[in-house]
Amino acid sequence: MQFTPHSTPTDTGWIEVIAGCMFSGKTEELIRRLRRAKIAKFDVKIFKPKIDNRYSDSDIVSHSEQSLPSVIVESATEILELAKDAQVVGIDEAQFFNEDLVQVCHDLANRGKRVIVAGLDQDYRGVPFEPIPNLLATAEYITKTLAICVVCGNPADKTQRKVNSGERVLVGATDSYEARCRRCHYIPENE
Repeated sequence: MQFTPHSTPTDTGWIEVIAGCMFSGKTEELIRRLRRAKIAKFDVKIFKPKIDNRYSDSDIVSHSEQSLPSVIVESATEILELAKDAQVVGIDEAQFFNEDLVQVCHDLANRGKRVIVAGLDQDYRGVPFEPIPNLLATAEYITKTLAICVVCGNPADKTQRKVNSGERVLVGATDSYEARCRRCHYIPENE
């Protein structure tokens, strides 16, 4: 039997992770991939956590205002039942789910589904943001997106918090965060 390489797996599921800082185009890339899957006539289901209501209560929405309808879930485990008939599963804002998301993604991929997950890989302090690190370690495909540092214009992979809060999870957009490079990023003094 001769091995023929494929650009994507065949007869199996897989996990794709799109990770990076805020304003780096993660949701935009997720939307692009999901739209292409729809054009290819795949049954696509899209999910986002209930906590993310920044731009819409029902759609995934990029900072550039691209959007797709999604299903709101409170926990990652809900996705297993809701995506049972889907061929392609999109999950946005993965950092708002707990570690259960990792097993959910593997269960979906093991059922032959293409699973595309987008989320922050680091919190505002630059610390790996679970569950993304475990997904990065076990996914077949990884895309690291970069933003532009608002201070110096260098490539940015850090999320700078602009408001005073010690909470790890603080839902916000340009009102609360901006993209920074390694040199311009700092951990707020209240830490």
